[in-house]
Amino acid sequence: MSSDTDSYLLQEDLDNIERCCQKWLLKLHPEKCKVMHVGHSYQTTYSMENSGSPKILQQTEEEKDLGVFITSDLKSSTQCNKAANKAMSVLRMVNRAFRRLDNDDFLIIYKSFIRPHLEYCVQSWNTHYLKDEEVLEKVQKRATKCVKGLKGKTYSEKLHILGLTTLKRRRIRGDLIKTFKILSGKEYVDIDTFSSQRTSVDTQEVIV
Repeated sequence: MSSDTDSYLLQEDLDNIERCCQKWLLKLHPEKCKVMHVGHSYQTTYSMENSGSPKILQQTEEEKDLGVFITSDLKSSTQCNKAANKAMSVLRMVNRAFRRLDNDDFLIIYKSFIRPHLEYCVQSWNTHYLKDEEVLEKVQKRATKCVKGLKGKTYSEKLHILGLTTLKRRRIRGDLIKTFKILSGKEYVDIDTFSSQRTSVDTQEVIV
């Protein structure tokens, strides 16, 4: 949002949505809608009709959408910590159930029940900081300790024996594959929009 006018336009859009819903006999739930301010400090409020009277929408700094945590600073630290904690809780259950795993059993369990938590929708929240990378990588390091016969070996050696790579390398590989699919036309994305560079950061507000 670059001016107060944008705030009026957004409220007008909400009003139009309400009129459309009323026309088609759809009921909105303003209490389930929230406002997240991204990149600006304008003091704005928005409202929606609730049983004939306007209801001010609640403001939020953090929201979970389809399993991904979104924050007003658009950084991924919260998502990384949540993902790591969830994966670590599964790893603890594995440790309680098995004293030591051989390579094949470990790979089946790790790839099926632990690593997916560390990579869920990662294209939308890829890490920003080294500390976030370390939070995720720490889980995989801890997981390799479940494998018998690897005691005393370095983390790199364990990954080589197990046929794994670092999580960072997997994220980079995934981004390269996605880019190739877009540029080669295997996935429909406007190439001009995909490859354009912005000279400034737009500020906006999100209704969730």
